Amino acid sequence: MLSHLSLMRGLLSFILLSISCCVFARVTLHLADPQATDQTRALYSQLWALQKRGFMFGHHDDLAYGRYWRGTQGGSDTKAVCGDYPAVCSMDFGSMMDNRYDPNSEWAATTRRLIQEARRRGEVITCCAHLGNPLTGGDSWDNSSKEVLREILKDGSPTHEKFLLWLDRLAQYARTLTDDKGEPIPILFRPYHEHTQTWNWWGRGCASEEQFVALWRLTVDYLRQSNIHHFIYVISPQSHGQDSAERFTFWWPGDKYVDILGYDYYEGETPDALRANLKTLSQVAAAKRKPCAVTEAGLEAFHNPHYWTQQILEPATSKGVQLSFIVFWRNKYVGRNEKDTHFFSVFPGHPSEEDFREFHQSPRTFFSNDLPNMYKQAKGIRVR
Repeated sequence: MLSHLSLMRGLLSFILLSISCCVFARVTLHLADPQATDQTRALYSQLWALQKRGFMFGHHDDLAYGRYWRGTQGGSDTKAVCGDYPAVCSMDFGSMMDNRYDPNSEWAATTRRLIQEARRRGEVITCCAHLGNPLTGGDSWDNSSKEVLREILKDGSPTHEKFLLWLDRLAQYARTLTDDKGEPIPILFRPYHEHTQTWNWWGRGCASEEQFVALWRLTVDYLRQSNIHHFIYVISPQSHGQDSAERFTFWWPGDKYVDILGYDYYEGETPDALRANLKTLSQVAAAKRKPCAVTEAGLEAFHNPHYWTQQILEPATSKGVQLSFIVFWRNKYVGRNEKDTHFFSVFPGHPSEEDFREFHQSPRTFFSNDLPNMYKQAKGIRVR
């Protein structure tokens, strides 16, 4: 009798465990880094989970300067308008790697401080890398040579050695990005963005598909081997009007080397193309079981007073669209030089202020104060 009861209890425990596994581990995701830290895995799970409820608002360099200010502690054009910080803090690693490198520079210290402050508030951090040209010595937009990737990938060449030094610098800097407990802060790292275009030395004007894939894999492998395990790798082709699915996997490095499908979108003053593109992006990302995002966005010098609700919120929350976040490009500091119109988001005095506050209040948009604990594993999602 006792053995029969024990058998029944064992069977019941097995059934309950099976049901529990079905309920709480319904989705399994895979990161490019098998040794990713616990916080990195947790963040990745939250990026997947959140996009079913809405999307996070982000703004590049929002914490460093704005249209009429710079260097102000706690400053933010976003917060000045709606009372809250962006959910996504976007910065640039380029000057911490290339010929501008100075580990003691004010900008390196400021970037570190702002990333740590954003993490303290529970925000998500993403970093691109506008790297100089390691072959010619020019900037990111120096596309004068078609030999640059060939030289980077040639073992023992001066350019190869220089580029590995740049990756070493990145690894060294990334180790200083720690939270209040001394743990590495997870970073959504977005190198070689807009490779679908011709203006950067890593883009299709200078590189081949084989070279770009090799460069991407070299970067991921080298950083993993350098014990950087708090990076989530984001690829971000740029739009070209209304895009097909192939645009989002252009020069694809492989599922094991990409974590997030990003998309840089600047064109158009109507929501139609954006809506169609986001639906396609969402479909491609879902098939690969990876989160997706608009990694750069905006319309330079926009003046539509209903821009946020009509041109962004409506297409980003339309049927078939699931995004983790949208990051708008920077508001250049111009003081009171109103002739300089390099801005892509709201600021005090812009005609879309009221509309932005409505956008902020939407249950489908997430700002800093709206976020769940992004560094705690989301229920029902397992990350390997």
